[in-house]
Amino acid sequence: MAVRVVVGTQWGDEGKGKYIDMLAEQSDIIVRFSGGNNAGHTIVTNGANYALHLIPSGILHTSKTCIIGNGVVVDPAVLLKEMKDLNERGVTTDHLLISDRAHLIMPYHIGLDELQENFRGSESIGTTKRGIGPCYADKIERSGIRMCDLIDKEEFIKKVKANLELKNLIIERVYGGKPYEADAIIQEYLVYAEQLKKYITDTTKILAEAVDNGKNILFEGAQANFLDIDFGTYPYVTSSNPIAGGVCTGSGLGPVYINEVYGVLKAYTSRVGAGPFPTEQNNEVGDTIRELGWEYGTTTGRPRRCGWLDTVMIKYAAKINGLTALAINHVDTIGKLKEIKLCTGYRYNGQIINYFPASLNELAKCEPVYEVFEPWNEDISNVKSFDKLPANAQKYLKRIEELVGVKIGLIGVGKDREHVIVK
Repeated sequence: MAVRVVVGTQWGDEGKGKYIDMLAEQSDIIVRFSGGNNAGHTIVTNGANYALHLIPSGILHTSKTCIIGNGVVVDPAVLLKEMKDLNERGVTTDHLLISDRAHLIMPYHIGLDELQENFRGSESIGTTKRGIGPCYADKIERSGIRMCDLIDKEEFIKKVKANLELKNLIIERVYGGKPYEADAIIQEYLVYAEQLKKYITDTTKILAEAVDNGKNILFEGAQANFLDIDFGTYPYVTSSNPIAGGVCTGSGLGPVYINEVYGVLKAYTSRVGAGPFPTEQNNEVGDTIRELGWEYGTTTGRPRRCGWLDTVMIKYAAKINGLTALAINHVDTIGKLKEIKLCTGYRYNGQIINYFPASLNELAKCEPVYEVFEPWNEDISNVKSFDKLPANAQKYLKRIEELVGVKIGLIGVGKDREHVIVK
C-alpha cells in the first residue's frame, strides 16, 4: 500500500497537476484535501489542455475514484460547470465523490469577499474574490453550511435564512452593499442539491476501507507551503492548510498511513499578488522567465511575478511537510537563460541567515545570496534519464539537492505529462 501526498513548496503554480496526473496511474483513489476554486491545476496530455479548479487532477483516469475531501470549500455552480465541461470533452465524472462534511461557498461569501477586499484599499491581500476566505471564516465561526445540509432541504432552508439575518446587516451597514434574498438563494441551491446528491457521501469511511484493503491513495495539494494560513507569508496567504499536515484534517485519514510526500517546485520562483519576494527579478530577466514559462494564472489569468529559485524557501518547506522527494518543473525553461542564479541564503543586518523569517518586515529586508550557474540552451524535452541531461543541468539539480537536503525524484523537462524524468 502506498499513500502519497503531492504538495507545492513555493507560492503555488509549481505544476503539481502534471505529477498528480502521472502518479494517479499508480493509485486507486485520488483526493483533493484543501482550498477551493481559487486553485488551478493544468494538465497537458496528447496536446490537449485541461484546466481544473475543484475536481482532482486524477479525473482523467476513469478507472480511479476521485474525492473532494471535507477540507475543501465548494462552490456548487463552479463544480457543476467544471463537470459539464469535462463531460463535453468526453471525460466522465461518474467516478467523483464529494465529502458530506465539505463546506459550501454561498453567494454572500463571494459578495463579502469582494466588499472586504475593496474596503482594504491599498492594503488589499490579493484574494481571488471567489468567497474562499469568508466560507472558511464561517466554518471556524461554526455557522457554515455543509454538503450534508445541502441535501437536507429543511435544514438547508433554516441555515440560509439564519445566516442571512446577520450577513445582510454586515453587507448593508458596514460595507454599504446590497442585501441577498434568501428565497432566491434557496431556489438556486436546491437545484444544485438535486444534481450533486448522488456524488455526496461519507468519504472518510471510503478512505478507511481503502487503507484496510491495501489500496494506493494519492492526496492532491492545492496552493502551496508559502500560501499556508499558518506557515506562509501571512497575511498574503490562502485560508486553509495546503501543507502535508492538512491531509489529515482535510480528509479524515490519520498521519501514520502517509509514507511518501512529494514537494513540487519550479527551477525558478513565481508568485501572484502582494508580499515580499526576496529573489524577484522585476526586470528583463523576470520578464523573460514569465514568457518562456508562460507564467499566467490558470484561475485568474494574472501575470506572475518571477525570480530565481530560493533554496531557503524549499528547505523550510521540506521540513514543514516532511518531504521524501522533490519534483522539479521547468528545467527546460531555466536552461534557456544567459545565466542562472540560485539563492543559497539571505543577508540580513549584515549576517548570513538560512532560515525563512515569520515577519514580513524582516523578510523584506533580506537580500539573497547567490551562486551562478551556466545554462544549457538545448532541447531536453525528449531526455528520459538524469545522466543524459546536459552536464550544466545535472550540476544545477545536484546543487539543489545538496542545499535542500532532499533528493529529486521527478524532473519536468517539458509541458506534457510524458516529459518527465523519473530519477
